[in-house]
Amino acid sequence: MGWLAGLLLGGAFGAAARAGRFCLLRGLRQAWMPGTDLSALQAWALALAVALVATQSLAWAGLLEAEQAQVARASFSVPAVGLGGALFGLGMCLARSCGARALVLLGGGNLRALVVLISLGLAAQATLTGVLAPLREGLQGLGQLTLPAATLPGLLSAQGLESARLWATGVPVVLLLVFALRRGFVRQAPVEALAATVIGALVAAGWWITAQLEVDPFDPVAPTSLSFIGPMAEALLYLQLAVGRPVSLGPVMMLGTLLGAVVTARLMGDSRLEGFECPRRMLASVAGGLLMGFGGVLAVGCSIGQGVSGLSVLALASVPACTGIVLGASLGLRLESLIPSRKGI
Repeated sequence: MGWLAGLLLGGAFGAAARAGRFCLLRGLRQAWMPGTDLSALQAWALALAVALVATQSLAWAGLLEAEQAQVARASFSVPAVGLGGALFGLGMCLARSCGARALVLLGGGNLRALVVLISLGLAAQATLTGVLAPLREGLQGLGQLTLPAATLPGLLSAQGLESARLWATGVPVVLLLVFALRRGFVRQAPVEALAATVIGALVAAGWWITAQLEVDPFDPVAPTSLSFIGPMAEALLYLQLAVGRPVSLGPVMMLGTLLGAVVTARLMGDSRLEGFECPRRMLASVAGGLLMGFGGVLAVGCSIGQGVSGLSVLALASVPACTGIVLGASLGLRLESLIPSRKGI
């Protein structure tokens, strides 16, 4: 049941992300360029608002223990998480997509995205258990911060401020919706708005699936939701060492995302093979994938895993991670604007 739920979860995400062109980098690029609309950033804000409401509702109903979520850490290194986020954001600019967006683009025939995903998966696995693991462990030992709880609601409860938990969710949701719905966003971009709403709901569905359907008292697994760093590393490892290894939810979700994007691209008529214009663009994609793989593991998530899923449980570690992602992406966009444009790059 969990396997099928993961496949459907990924398929729905792939379809929504493809149809709505859901991408944080696209939103940040719009914000960087004066005079452009902010529809992509508004879509991200709407998705996060929906994810926050739905996920916190699960927590209040006792269907999700947010403190046990995989992305929630009561003890973490602020410098390492922030640096990881910054490297991920910079890599996102070099690769011109995040891990989730690359998988969705691959579903439409973009072979550049395949290079990005392979580079990302290799770097992530090397950082988790390979040659880069000692470097990761060293960085994670710097500036360790230990808090009474892993999430903002948990921290408020630990401080005896139980009544403030509603404000902790309500205020961010209101601010996000005010930004997301300004200037008639839903009316002017109905497909993007619908896709963002679906993606926000899917984040909560991911928490529910792993908290309720994946329960094994003999092998407990921390609840998780949409994320594309660890699962990409797991998927590559499973392709090489499948014999005797049970397939986990992450790779199944990745497969579902790819299939959902393939079907949607076909239905929309925008499926076509695409490659690199020049070797320099390929090098940038490889470098971007490697940075995202290493940085994503260090930050314990990506622009979806931390930027939507992590924030939906109000994980405290998501704050420096997301701050780093935005700063790293801003640096990358700044460097792009300083480098003269050349044909074919």
